[in-house]
Amino acid sequence: MNKKISTNIKLGIFVLSGMVFLILMLYMIGKNQNLFGSTFELKARFRNVQGLRPGNNIRYSGIQAGTVKKLNILNDTTIEVVMLVDLKMKDYIRKSAVASIGTDGLMGNKLVNINPSGEPGSLVEDGDVLSIRKPVNTDDLLETLANTNHDVAIIAAQLKITVQRINNSTAAWKILNDESLPQNIHSSVAQIRTATAKAVDMVNNLNTLVTGVKEGKGSLGAILRDTSFAHNLNEAILKIKNVSEDADSLTSELNKVVQQFRDESMNGSGTITALLKDSVMAKNVTKSLDNIQKGTEGFNEIMNAVKKNFLFRSYFRKREKQKRNESVQLPAIQ
Repeated sequence: MNKKISTNIKLGIFVLSGMVFLILMLYMIGKNQNLFGSTFELKARFRNVQGLRPGNNIRYSGIQAGTVKKLNILNDTTIEVVMLVDLKMKDYIRKSAVASIGTDGLMGNKLVNINPSGEPGSLVEDGDVLSIRKPVNTDDLLETLANTNHDVAIIAAQLKITVQRINNSTAAWKILNDESLPQNIHSSVAQIRTATAKAVDMVNNLNTLVTGVKEGKGSLGAILRDTSFAHNLNEAILKIKNVSEDADSLTSELNKVVQQFRDESMNGSGTITALLKDSVMAKNVTKSLDNIQKGTEGFNEIMNAVKKNFLFRSYFRKREKQKRNESVQLPAIQ
């Protein structure tokens, strides 16, 4: 009898312990699912939840903050995620926070990440809908990775062909095996440096020349900075223009005279035509010119004799001296 009672006591203790353990496990599971704590609801709407299920975790800045309560399909493009968030997080989450779907680890369960946006905003209230960030789709990543692998394979194949061509090219190997190539390159670089130094010196000299011209140094600077030079140049141009106009007028008058002479020659009238056709007049004119030349020569002989005369010698010397002085002095440009 005593043995049966002790067995029943042991069995009762074992059952009671199992019930306590089961209650603790249920409490822990319920606490993890926020079944027994104070919570409030937040919502977020996504186009694709990527396998998110009720009961998945919610994290705020990496801290466990609640669980997913349920998923509501609002329409063919929007799925609403209802989240149960621990009430103590209400003092930290703001309406400007951003929700996104992520993965717990590399291949873990899906979860909702709530991160602050850094923008000012008021604290959330029960039932608020948070803005979302487009989640990274694993399928898109795998597809992009596949395309990248395909491109890498193409590049590798082309690189292989290029290497084979280089290996089969005798010209390339001759260039690579040419021991004088580094020396030639070094000489070319040295020549380039020398040319660059000369170019720099040339630019510096040009800058010095331009600076001197700006400061009025040298002949060119004096001409460019001399204000009277421009005035004199304008007056010279005006004089040249006037001479050109006079030359045009003289040319016009000469054309008229030539035309008149041509007309008279063709008609056989006029004084010039009569002189040209009258042989006696031509002989008289020739004789007159000879007489004038002889008279001029005689006059020159008389003037030379007068210059040598002691009465007029001093006068002519003063005249010659005055002419030499005038020829030395150059007229200034007005």
